[in-house]
Amino acid sequence: MRLRSTTRRRRRITGMATAMAVALGTALYGAGAAGAAGTAAAAPAPSLPSLEFANPNSQALYGTAYQAALKNLLQTNTITWDPAVYDKSGLMDQDVGIVRAGGGYPQPWTRDASVNSWNAASLLDPALARNTLWSAVDKDASGNLQLQQDDQQWDQVIWVTAAWNHYQVTGDKTFLSEAYTTAADTLAIREHAGTAGYNSTYGLFTGASFFNDGIAGYPAPPADATESVSTGSMPWPGVSTGMFLSTNEVYYAAYTNAANMAARIGRPAGEVAGYRAKAAALKSAINKRFWNPATGSYNYMLLADGTTGAYQEGTGLAFALIFGIANPAQARSILAHADEMTWGMPDTYPNWSRYSDDQPGRHNAIVWPVVQGLWAKALAQQGAQEGFATETAHLAALADGNSGFWEIYNGNTGVVDGGYQRLGDTVKFHWGSQPDQTWSATAYLNMIDSGLFGLGFGDHGLTVAPTLPAGWGDATLRGLHYRDATLTIALHGAGTKIRSLTLDGRRLHGDTVPASLKGEHTIEVTLTGAVDKDRDADGIRDSHDLCADTAGTATLHGCPDPARIEAEDALNTGGAKTNVNHTGYSGRAFIDGLWSQGTASSYTVHRTTSAAGTESLTLRYANANSDTRTMTLSVDGRKVGQVNFPRVSDSWDSWGTVTVDGIPVSGRDPVVTVSYEAGDNGSINLDWAQFGSGGA
Repeated sequence: MRLRSTTRRRRRITGMATAMAVALGTALYGAGAAGAAGTAAAAPAPSLPSLEFANPNSQALYGTAYQAALKNLLQTNTITWDPAVYDKSGLMDQDVGIVRAGGGYPQPWTRDASVNSWNAASLLDPALARNTLWSAVDKDASGNLQLQQDDQQWDQVIWVTAAWNHYQVTGDKTFLSEAYTTAADTLAIREHAGTAGYNSTYGLFTGASFFNDGIAGYPAPPADATESVSTGSMPWPGVSTGMFLSTNEVYYAAYTNAANMAARIGRPAGEVAGYRAKAAALKSAINKRFWNPATGSYNYMLLADGTTGAYQEGTGLAFALIFGIANPAQARSILAHADEMTWGMPDTYPNWSRYSDDQPGRHNAIVWPVVQGLWAKALAQQGAQEGFATETAHLAALADGNSGFWEIYNGNTGVVDGGYQRLGDTVKFHWGSQPDQTWSATAYLNMIDSGLFGLGFGDHGLTVAPTLPAGWGDATLRGLHYRDATLTIALHGAGTKIRSLTLDGRRLHGDTVPASLKGEHTIEVTLTGAVDKDRDADGIRDSHDLCADTAGTATLHGCPDPARIEAEDALNTGGAKTNVNHTGYSGRAFIDGLWSQGTASSYTVHRTTSAAGTESLTLRYANANSDTRTMTLSVDGRKVGQVNFPRVSDSWDSWGTVTVDGIPVSGRDPVVTVSYEAGDNGSINLDWAQFGSGGA
């Protein structure tokens, strides 16, 4: 639900949306990178890596999203620390910032801090990640370190996994020692908690599921048809005493990683063994209580009275694979039976009876990119090339088409959508989906780092196990900082099987790059074993598809519907985003948000020749303003002229077209942009663009 009420918890800073109108906040491509309170980070972030594809279509889709995700994490959502609010642990560095949760959420919040560090920040900016992790830690009256205590128990235990990952990435043993005491004290608190504690009858932990802090994420029971008790989940007795798959999995991971921490810092063998025994017992209980042979997957829930729920929980399935709770046969079965929506892995599935495809629940049959990212991580780990490629393409397209990474999207249409929920006995209200969500961006960064490039971390160094799908083309990650080294990692071929792996031109035996490296180094990997099918169902195999997985491209050869592109599939920036709150549009949505300077919609045109020539451009638009509106047309960054959009009618449900002839183009891949510039008055909606002979 992401609505908090106490001073230490995150508070929503925008109102609940009754439609799709939400505050756009800081534009991803805007001039500033200020935090919610208008403060920038005290210390500059390290230089950023770059992602390059030999295939221009892959560059346009994945490379563009990668740069947007880096900016989201390390600029837009990196803010100065506030010692009065965050430094309860006394371990933060005042010269380093912290990562907030995103637009509309000005604080780090434990779960976001943990996921963002685990996904990306610990690798990309270790000092920033360290500060962010400590921002969620308190001291008790005796001076013991512990995760901040509230009614969100899943926040506390996921931190342990993020902290262990931070050590694996950085090798920071000082951090590890302090993190272990924090983990040990926090787990002891959780084991003896009266609410959201341990149920000895089932051998499982109780309390809300890892991701579903809103009651919209639960069927009835434990909810009811009107959600009459609370929009939050923990006030519901059936949730607070129930047992849920993902929460028990993060406890398992916490015990496993607490044992790893204890072993690494030299704690007594009995202490290490104690955590490993608890982890083993919990893994056994999870498989006993949640595995469902009839569905070939894990159940979502087990209520205190023994009621089970054979529903799908996205994070639960992802964690079962990522943490190794599922055995190989179970893993294969999960992959075979998992249900994904058109735009990715949903939070929970299918629709509860009180929701529908037209009104999806905020935590039900809807796509949160953070869940989608965890699922993609699991798919790559399992070698599921097609699934990984599709999930990554979906999130890249969602980001590219909506001015960056939003909080939630409709799983069927891909439109920015916060979902529905009841407030007590009232009718359903429609939540807003917040912009610039950090964990949506770090989900994508992790798709690239741990999925595409297959980066893993350990005491001895960096492991490389890439997943390069057919049709993406060679990929290179440049300027990646790893401990004392700066790496260039180049992938050739396609697939998951490593044919050769070299470090600075010399064959590397095994798959581990030493942690002791210093200075600049180049890693080259040649891959085979690609699955070569037809992911986008256009009749062309992926390895030969000129437009495989590519949004934002209108082609004059080689792809279906060769000249027209829906505006929702363009590269939309500066606040332009998808919407469906008017009728008469084509495709799955239209683009709005073209209300201020800096917003833009860009289209790449693939031509059959590189010679200079001219093209026509037809735009379908809506204008219910009282006058003609204007936007600027550019090609490859060069201004062509101003386009007039006459008033269509007094209704935003009415659409018209305007055609511009004689547009100068050259090269095979010119980029045509319609933008709101100085001297324009904008404020139109866009439906589609068509190149060539005009539109109808």
